[in-house]
Amino acid sequence: MMNGFAVGILVSQLPDYKFHLKISNGALGTALFLLAAGVLSALGPGGRWAAKHGSAYVTILGSIAVIISMPLIGLTFNYISFCMALYLFGFAIAFQDVAMNTHAVTLEQRFKRRVMSTFHALYSLGALAGSACGGLMAQFHVKEIIQESLVAVLFIVVLLYMKSGFLPASSDQQEPRKHKRPKRPTIFWVLGFLGMSASIGEGSAGDWGGVLARTTFHTSPFVGTLPFICFSITMVTGRFLGDRLAHKFGPGQLLFFGGLIAGIGLSVGLFIGGIGGEIFGWTFLGMGMCIVIPMIYSETGTIAINKYAGTIAPSEAVATVSGISYFGFVVGPPIMGYISEVITLRWAMLVPAVLGLALAAGSRYVIRQEK
Repeated sequence: MMNGFAVGILVSQLPDYKFHLKISNGALGTALFLLAAGVLSALGPGGRWAAKHGSAYVTILGSIAVIISMPLIGLTFNYISFCMALYLFGFAIAFQDVAMNTHAVTLEQRFKRRVMSTFHALYSLGALAGSACGGLMAQFHVKEIIQESLVAVLFIVVLLYMKSGFLPASSDQQEPRKHKRPKRPTIFWVLGFLGMSASIGEGSAGDWGGVLARTTFHTSPFVGTLPFICFSITMVTGRFLGDRLAHKFGPGQLLFFGGLIAGIGLSVGLFIGGIGGEIFGWTFLGMGMCIVIPMIYSETGTIAINKYAGTIAPSEAVATVSGISYFGFVVGPPIMGYISEVITLRWAMLVPAVLGLALAAGSRYVIRQEK
């Protein structure tokens, strides 16, 4: 939840950083590329450390890194320092994220039931709260450094309260392999590419939703956060229901219908236009994409444990799929910025809509694996 809260606060601040630094959509896209590059560069080390030291230790270590990196964004004084701070924040948030997902996989295996979607619902709930708080504080002209310092303090309090509740490190520690790293099975690549389709949509909704509302549809700072708030509400609701729906219908069917809902709904909203159309599109995008990432991570850990035990650690399998998935966060928001320079940001957002339909088509492979 705190991971999502930190991201939500940052998302709500992006239009203000764009204004203060006097940068274009393309320049903001480049800055977001560096944030996503920080995320991507943390996944490999995070997976290996979680396998070696246990996911609980790395989750706590990643949390401390987020606490340190968050206020650094507010201290930026020019475009270069802004980009550097975003890279460090991206690294910290992903280092924590890989370990948390590995811990969730371990819990699922121990209790023999799905819980991953519920945990991701709490992430989305945190993102919703962070975006709403950030929008309100921006409306009252609270400085970014104050906002981020408050988040860091809250993060410290939560970490001190929760750190004793993790499973012991021995629950998912893996002996270091002495042989050559094995070739990743095809199923992990497929799951990764499905995750990438979803992450492009998620990243674009968060990073560009407020910019689209405030620069294209000329809304106030708080109204500009409403599309992402509606997106987050549907993400939270869908993820709280996701584990039960997966038990009933299977992950493959959820991925298929989720892709259709996201692709069609976002397209309709963009063609309607205005802040009402954007809210409509972002709502259906969240409704469709809500279960994709948790279902993919859960399936990844289950496959690694049941079919490749002793060959690849669950944390490394999750890191592999996360790496491919997070590539969407690397290329998605920056590409939206570059494309928007040519065809406007409104029509650039058709890219995630098309990828939603591609996700629906690709889910057939997962359905075949379930039979």
